[in-house]
Amino acid sequence: MIEKYSDHAANERTFLAWVRTGIAVIGFGFVVEKFNLFIQMIAESNASKQVSRLQSGAFSHYDGLALIVIGMVIILVSLFRFVKTGRMIDDAEPHSASGVKAELALAIVLGLMVMSMAAYFAL
Repeated sequence: MIEKYSDHAANERTFLAWVRTGIAVIGFGFVVEKFNLFIQMIAESNASKQVSRLQSGAFSHYDGLALIVIGMVIILVSLFRFVKTGRMIDDAEPHSASGVKAELALAIVLGLMVMSMAAYFAL
C-alpha cells in the first residue's frame, strides 16, 4: 500500500483538473483563432459593412494565440505544483500553506481576456 495514498490521490485529482482546464483554454484559443480566420474569409468574399465592422474590431489572431499560450502555462504551472505538493506530502516535517500567486495571476489574466472578448462580441 502507498503511504499517504489519499493525499497523493487528491493531489493527482487536482493536477488532472488543472490539466483539463488548460486543455479547455487551449481549445477556446483554437476556436477564437478559427473564428478570426472565418471572419477574414467572409470579409474577402463579401464587401458587407457588418463583416468589415467585425473585422476591424480589437481582436486579431494574436488573441487566440494568447489563449493557447495561457493554456500551456496553466498546464506547466499545474505540473510544477503537482510535483511540489507530492514532495511535501512525502516529507516528514510540517509545511505551511503555500501561496497561490501563480493561480491568482492566471485567473486574473483569464478573467480580463474573457471580459475583453465579451465586450468585443457585445459591440
